[in-house]
Amino acid sequence: MKYEKRISADGSETLYSKEYEECYHSIKDGAFQEALYKHVLPAFSLVPPKPHLRILDICFGLGMNTLTTLHYLQYQSATKSVTIFSPELDSELLLLLKDLRYPVQLQKYLPIIEQLVNNRVYKSDNISIELFVGDAREYIKTLGGIDIVYQDAFSPKKNPMLWTVEYFNDIASLMNEDGVLTTYSIATPVRLALYEAGFRIYEMQPKGVRKITIASKSILPLQEIDMEQKKLRATAQPLRDKGEEI
Repeated sequence: MKYEKRISADGSETLYSKEYEECYHSIKDGAFQEALYKHVLPAFSLVPPKPHLRILDICFGLGMNTLTTLHYLQYQSATKSVTIFSPELDSELLLLLKDLRYPVQLQKYLPIIEQLVNNRVYKSDNISIELFVGDAREYIKTLGGIDIVYQDAFSPKKNPMLWTVEYFNDIASLMNEDGVLTTYSIATPVRLALYEAGFRIYEMQPKGVRKITIASKSILPLQEIDMEQKKLRATAQPLRDKGEEI
């Protein structure tokens, strides 16, 4: 078995991947807490209010970011409907989700997980979700008009192909000008890669969890990091695809 169940700090379950040698969520912050405070709340607070939002969830994993988004929709009034696109490389992982103990806040959405695992799509009057099983790098090239990106892949050390300048160039091209990207990574090579792809870089300290990075092509009401100064001082380099020149 290449996965092990782990209990995170808020009592919600996550999985440890033996292949990547990482958990899908922060044990210290809590799986549900991480999804809510590192991704959903920051994104919805910073993207301009719209009746419909198009969201890219990289990667689907246990579905925590997607389900937490649906949970949060109940508590705000601006957004009436969402379309969520989410790639996931590991089809074997998806078969385990029916046996995972999800947070009580998300349990009403478990039939959605079942439909996604079985059919790869879910649709209702105000929710549309597409689960793509395969290469995220190829999948994102088919998308456009994205308002929010949850950049939540395994770490750059373990899964560098989803953190490079070239990858973020593709992300930038599919996002709206006022779109917002959230990520747990505060690593300098990641921020430099985002900056090289045309993003402004911000840091946020959400309630009860560790710092996160926010990226957008637009000016946000946050303290912006001076990436030109960062480039001068940093010993690290932005992550790039193999074979690409620095």
